[in-house]
Amino acid sequence: MFTIGDFAKHGRVSVRMLRHYDALGLLRPAHVDPSSGYRFYEAAQLARLNRVIALKDLGFTLQQVRSILDERVSVEELRGMLRLRQAELAASMAAAAARLTSVEARLRTIESEGRMPHDDVVLKRVPPVRVAELTGTAASYAPGDIGPVIQPLYDELHQRLELAGVVPTGPAISYYEDAPRGEGAVLVHASVPVAADVRGGADFSVVELPGIEQAATVVHRGSMDDVVGTAQTLAHWIDAHGYRSTGYARELTLDCAGGPEEWVTELQEPVARA
Repeated sequence: MFTIGDFAKHGRVSVRMLRHYDALGLLRPAHVDPSSGYRFYEAAQLARLNRVIALKDLGFTLQQVRSILDERVSVEELRGMLRLRQAELAASMAAAAARLTSVEARLRTIESEGRMPHDDVVLKRVPPVRVAELTGTAASYAPGDIGPVIQPLYDELHQRLELAGVVPTGPAISYYEDAPRGEGAVLVHASVPVAADVRGGADFSVVELPGIEQAATVVHRGSMDDVVGTAQTLAHWIDAHGYRSTGYARELTLDCAGGPEEWVTELQEPVARA
């Protein structure tokens, strides 16, 4: 048998917590000395302690934990509950990481306001091009909503083109439209240029992407999660030079070697005289 202090050490809990579990009837000592009142525990009771802690970590109240344990939840059932909780926590961590990335990107945008010279913006004509593409829908035009949609689209597109024996003839072009259902949703087109004789099939579409007569363009360096600052520099130039935007900016991938922080992308926003 173990004293309450030794049992607490082996169970990685506090003595105070063991006393609390005893008071609730969750984990009674195996023996209580009638004269001293000292509590003693057996090693076999560690199994019940582990279940109490696991169920508590799943979000159950201690009263609920007692009810579950009294009904003798099997190891398999408990394992399933823990795996479900593990998946929920992983999803929560991923969502928190995405929010953190968004906050950091917006902070960098604020810190860089006014630093990017407007002279980096070039007005030019963008020629039409034949592209193979896959399309998806994002909840909004925010980088945090676009990224999780567009990257899987490109991964799938390249796999399907390879299976079809189609080799892209130029760098990737991402372009966007308002989704039919509205409410800020955006149609995301992941496309790559292909030869003129390539025809679309069941696995991907082939379309003629119209040219842009006048596009205000600027080069963005780094992850597209950080594109807001560059896009706002472009917006300032458009406004300052007497133009107005006539659509979403296209994104021409100039270099995607290395990690996202090394990517080079040209934003091509269609404009007209205001």
